[in-house]
Amino acid sequence: MSGVPMADAARAAVDMVGASRLRAEDVDLGVLDGTLSFFIRSINIAVTRDLDRRLDGLDVARGTGKITTLFLVERHPGIRPSVIADVILKDRSAMGRILDDMEGHGLLYRETAEDARAQALFLTERGRALAAEVRGIVASSRDFFAEIDDAEYEAAMAVLRRIYWRIVRKRRAA
Repeated sequence: MSGVPMADAARAAVDMVGASRLRAEDVDLGVLDGTLSFFIRSINIAVTRDLDRRLDGLDVARGTGKITTLFLVERHPGIRPSVIADVILKDRSAMGRILDDMEGHGLLYRETAEDARAQALFLTERGRALAAEVRGIVASSRDFFAEIDDAEYEAAMAVLRRIYWRIVRKRRAA
């Protein structure tokens, strides 16, 4: 305790005892309470864990981008990997790893696109079946937010949707 006045040392000891009894819901977040990125990251972790639990054992569990890739290839047969990469905000090498993994699981296949400089992506029968199964799971993900009413949910979705598309457009323009 050298250099620390006794009153300060005693106060610090009391603060430590109080801090050791804190529960998460009692923590003062300070500057984090006004930081959108803190809440987005925290909610993302919780939502991802919930979705991973729901998808446990399926070929698209764990990791990011596989579900979106599955749905986009299903909705847009022949879509190019670069377009999907733009949608899921991944770089080319990360997109390649996702496609290699999905192809390895027999979910999609690649063909040479019309101009022979790009690939076109298509789902296999197994990929289409998995997309149907996962669609039901993803549709039920609203349950995670059951504590907020539909109006709040839609308002949050509207704001997040606008932010997302602004990021996609800005990234594409760069």
